[in-house]
Amino acid sequence: MNANAQLSRRQFLSLAGGLAAVCGLGLVGCGGSGTSAATTAAASTDAATDDSANITQLTVGFDQAYPPYGFVGDDGQFTGFDLDLAAEVCSRNSWDIQLEPIDWDAKDTLLSSGAITCIWNGFTMEGREDDYTFSEPYMLNGQVVVVKKDSGIASLADLAGKAVITQTDSAALEVLQGDKADLATTFASLETIGDYNTAFMQLESGAVDAVACDLSISQYQLAAKPDAYTQLDEALSSEHYAVGFKKGSQQLADKVTETLKAMDADGFVKDLCDKYASYGISYDNWLLK
Repeated sequence: MNANAQLSRRQFLSLAGGLAAVCGLGLVGCGGSGTSAATTAAASTDAATDDSANITQLTVGFDQAYPPYGFVGDDGQFTGFDLDLAAEVCSRNSWDIQLEPIDWDAKDTLLSSGAITCIWNGFTMEGREDDYTFSEPYMLNGQVVVVKKDSGIASLADLAGKAVITQTDSAALEVLQGDKADLATTFASLETIGDYNTAFMQLESGAVDAVACDLSISQYQLAAKPDAYTQLDEALSSEHYAVGFKKGSQQLADKVTETLKAMDADGFVKDLCDKYASYGISYDNWLLK
């Protein structure tokens, strides 16, 4: 019940007779109508003031240790599938691009403050819909588990009593603390670390028994070391990648989606997928067709 309705009820109780009752009910009705109108007006104002697409520079926040979506290349320069996508989107919209490697834990603060315009780095949208305004999803992804080939671990059930590691604030961690929390309780430990490159170093050294990660990360690691690792057949979850913007930046999100669709239509995306095929990127997983 809203404040106006409560006020009318109090007035109603203080008045006597049928006429007073009618007046009291009338006040209740007026209170409800006013609230609805105010809400509609506020929503219209928010939509009218969204000028998020009126930019000259797109500052892309990304994890520089997240191949093949964003990482440091052999030449020491930032590269990756998502960074190439972002650069082409900026080129087609006459925007400058600024690549900003970030501490993943600080991404929300950086986005809210305006230090970055978006998070574009294999960013899973499921479970985060209320926290960001997203582009349409552009890539199919999933959460999987990678183990050493000689580990004897062949299923999720075999992880009981094992040490599992994943990235801090990752989609894999969210799954293991959510839908797969019962599975995680069977682990000897569930550890977190700042980046997946270090997580796989831990796996290779034997410090942990398994890495829970994005499908794309698994594909990249298996392509790099096919004799060292294997991916369990059973996935932890299935989800989608999208570009995350500050809440309310719908016009900018729509502009990026529109440009990505145009890039697919003229063959740019297919060529880019082929460029990163050796890293585990497949055009079959592209969604904006």
